[in-house]
Amino acid sequence: MTREAFGAEFDGADGFLDTATYGVPPRFVAEALRDCIDSWQHGSLEVSTFIELMAASRAAYAALTGTDQHRIAVGSSTSSLIGLIAASIPDGSRVATFRGEYTSVVFPFVAQAARGVTVTELPRGRLEDSAADFDVIAVSLVQSADGALLDVDSLRRSIAGAGTLTVIDAVQALGWMDVELSWADAAVGASYKWLLGPRGVAWMSLSDRMSGTLVPHMANPFAAEDLWSSLYGLPMRLAGDARRFDLWPAWFSLLGAGRSLPWLASLDRAAVQAHTVGLANRLRTELQLAPVDSAIVSIPGNHSADALQQAGIRAAVRAGGVRVGFHLYNTEADLDRLLDAL
Repeated sequence: MTREAFGAEFDGADGFLDTATYGVPPRFVAEALRDCIDSWQHGSLEVSTFIELMAASRAAYAALTGTDQHRIAVGSSTSSLIGLIAASIPDGSRVATFRGEYTSVVFPFVAQAARGVTVTELPRGRLEDSAADFDVIAVSLVQSADGALLDVDSLRRSIAGAGTLTVIDAVQALGWMDVELSWADAAVGASYKWLLGPRGVAWMSLSDRMSGTLVPHMANPFAAEDLWSSLYGLPMRLAGDARRFDLWPAWFSLLGAGRSLPWLASLDRAAVQAHTVGLANRLRTELQLAPVDSAIVSIPGNHSADALQQAGIRAAVRAGGVRVGFHLYNTEADLDRLLDAL
């Protein structure tokens, strides 16, 4: 059943509350992908199309995060972009993260143990209060498992005037949350969840000091100042801004992301957040849970995702609870169906 939301049509959104796993694309994105595959099949692809879409997605990510497009690098996944940071921080760096943090955020730093890099897990509240005692803070803005929010104000107060680098995973926030992330040294987002694109594209905003720290370990022609004059031979001639950290893009993934991200960036983000969090907090009220300004809800109790799916609800089980997420295409009808199933 086709559903319209914020001016776009969605074919698979009815009862779909699993955007924290992957998002349902707008119809125009799916159609663009099918057209692109058809062009590939008939040998009529134009590489220039992907270059233009890469630039469009970069500008849209800058708009969504409140940063400058010259500070945006384009990669393929959260872990690969954070891995670039982890491989570039000094030997012996002390990293702090939340207890139970998503592993794409922390594994890249743990993998640097041979260089003396240490990773300390801390509970909420204590991490924010003691952040200045560490060289790097690597945390999610919104937790994948239960939707818990980072206390941004406390963290920023704690590190004011310190040399602590902040690495923020915004994957579970961007797309529904009206947020400004120019304060972070790095803010990473991925296409395939709340940004409604295919898997295989990610973006990272960088502060000046983070850009100065990073080594372009995956340098390639797409990271050059000019692609076509940098295909062969030395010297290395990378871009002067954050594009020097770009990866060679996965074409079809980039095409979908290059369509969905500018559309999302054009929306009234405060209205999107009010809609998504409003549905989530109505669920919390019905379940007698405390209100939280998050679109993700972890439902306690012995429920199974399979049982909900039989009732027409798509959800996921994470960290011992049923996780649901409300995006811009969800409605009161989805919520009522979920409550009936529970």
